[in-house]
Amino acid sequence: MSNSMDNSQIFDPVRRRRVALTPEEEVRQQTIAMLHFRLGYPLGLMQVEGTISVNGLTRRCDIVVYTAEGNPLIIVECKRRGVAITQKVCDQACRYNTALHVPYLLLTNGDQQVAVMVDFERRELRQLPDLPKYT
Repeated sequence: MSNSMDNSQIFDPVRRRRVALTPEEEVRQQTIAMLHFRLGYPLGLMQVEGTISVNGLTRRCDIVVYTAEGNPLIIVECKRRGVAITQKVCDQACRYNTALHVPYLLLTNGDQQVAVMVDFERRELRQLPDLPKYT
């Protein structure tokens, strides 16, 4: 238990360690729980704050969900509560997707979630009511 409110921590079941409970981390943990408990994605197929290279720059994805075969499936971009899910947020996830080529994006601020399917052939995004469940 933490001595100070400023040092609040939360256990991350994906990284298997305690991490600082920032406003963005709170949304990230809520999203991990939703992916796992509501949609059935195994924690072992998730990576939190994994690094990727985008145009020669190192970037961190909030959450990447993989298939059982190890292929990237979903990029999740988390913003803290109160930060609007805008085109800029979508563009950020799309830039990350130039490196990972996933079929699904999830943009969330904890209150709002936007699920998107990437149609590579038509080079367009289609908003979905929800991500598919893990099968």
